[in-house]
Amino acid sequence: NQDMRIISGFNKGKKLILPNDKTTRPLKDMAKESIFNILSHAKYINFHLKDSKVLDLFSGIGSFGLECISRGSKFVFFFENYPPVLDILKKNISNLKYENKSKVINIDAFKINNNTFKEDQKFQIIFCDPPYKEKKIELLIKKIIEIGILEKNGIIIIHRKKGNLDKFPKEFKIIDIKNYGLSTFVFGRNSN
Repeated sequence: NQDMRIISGFNKGKKLILPNDKTTRPLKDMAKESIFNILSHAKYINFHLKDSKVLDLFSGIGSFGLECISRGSKFVFFFENYPPVLDILKKNISNLKYENKSKVINIDAFKINNNTFKEDQKFQIIFCDPPYKEKKIELLIKKIIEIGILEKNGIIIIHRKKGNLDKFPKEFKIIDIKNYGLSTFVFGRNSN
């Protein structure tokens, strides 16, 4: 198994602990690097990663959100409810000393609702990495937009298996689709 590290920022080069079981598939470094290039340089990104608040849904070992913090994000909410991975996520956070910049929420991401977040809680980045076999993506994206947690200029990034033909709700405007290896990343925002 390849090592996984923080690619850039304050904790560049720090190793992440990986899960033993194969049901979790951490974001590959190359794909991660590409996403962060987009977040730093794409014309359609009009916020600074440096001060952003991030919601990392189905966060697994935390690879995406931890990278955000290393690159200067203010705060990351991690949602994960699979016990073996939850422990690793918490260890990774404490190894990097990110406890004061993050919060781990042990519920199923599909159960988020108006009461999950404080009233004024908004995110610039919502990263959504559900299991490849998950079919309810449309519902989840619709819910995220309905409960109003995406900042006006914010962006939702969805990680899917290449060739998965997901439907997305009409409230979601796709602005970019990138393929890396077996992965597809869909970038979109609130179309309202």
